[in-house]
Amino acid sequence: MTASTEAGDRTVFLLAHTGRAAAVRSAELVVQGLLRSGLGVRLLGEEAVDLPLPREVETVEAKPDAAEGCELLVVLGGDGTLLRGAEFARASGVPMLGVNLGRVGFLAEAERDDLDQVVERVAHRSYEVEERMTIDVLVRSEGRAVHTDWALNEASVEKAARERVLELVTEVDDRPVSAFGGDGVVCATPTGSTAYAFSAGGPVVWPEVEALLLVPISAHALFAKPLVTSPESVLAVEVQPQTPHGVLWCDGRRSVELPPGARVEVRRGAVPVRLARLHHASFTDRLVAKFALPVAGWRGAPRGDG
Repeated sequence: MTASTEAGDRTVFLLAHTGRAAAVRSAELVVQGLLRSGLGVRLLGEEAVDLPLPREVETVEAKPDAAEGCELLVVLGGDGTLLRGAEFARASGVPMLGVNLGRVGFLAEAERDDLDQVVERVAHRSYEVEERMTIDVLVRSEGRAVHTDWALNEASVEKAARERVLELVTEVDDRPVSAFGGDGVVCATPTGSTAYAFSAGGPVVWPEVEALLLVPISAHALFAKPLVTSPESVLAVEVQPQTPHGVLWCDGRRSVELPPGARVEVRRGAVPVRLARLHHASFTDRLVAKFALPVAGWRGAPRGDG
């Protein structure tokens, strides 16, 4: 996108984890900076009560379309707040720019110390937008569709009782793969490969690779390895009839109980989430920085004529 110095009727939707003092202060600084740049600011009413705001700031209810009509959604917080922001971003099609106030923040594009730069880049439209693949989730019980959902990171089928093993059968493209008992299964996107799927032993998948991941969680089986499938594949996880009920979690934010015999189908999402990017740093560098990976001793490719 090219830079522009004319604000016009441009409005930025700001989402923050105002339950933390650091987030409140960061939100105040961003609001002040955006208003000085001539941009409008919109916040959720439930968060606005925690901030000393100028009268010109718009407040709205926390409905799915809360960001409708905005140019950008700026999120201040950790991974949970960023995933909450993704819900508004997907519903409205507005790009999301994350500022990490938590620990890892793979979805974030900036850190707490970058707030002034974030405001400047937003004011001048000095950012690029990329689309991230999502997944659509369908739950069937006794042959009937009983629940639909979606996720940016992952949909996980997990046991509901800590002391009991969940018996499952996994499927790819209408064919069974493996039956096993364990803690559950994670079905993830490339974006989610560095989240729950990674903790469960899954591979890291670069964001530009379109794929679906199926990662067993603590499975008691000879063959229960992570699988990487085509983005056009349909993954399914069936809860065995003789096992206790399980629970479906989408992005760790929304859950629904899975009765014995339930079937969860996961496919490529129809609606992506759009992310605003400030930097052109490679995903490899982001991976090293976020996980503090040791790279001492690296010399790089030989340079010169040969």
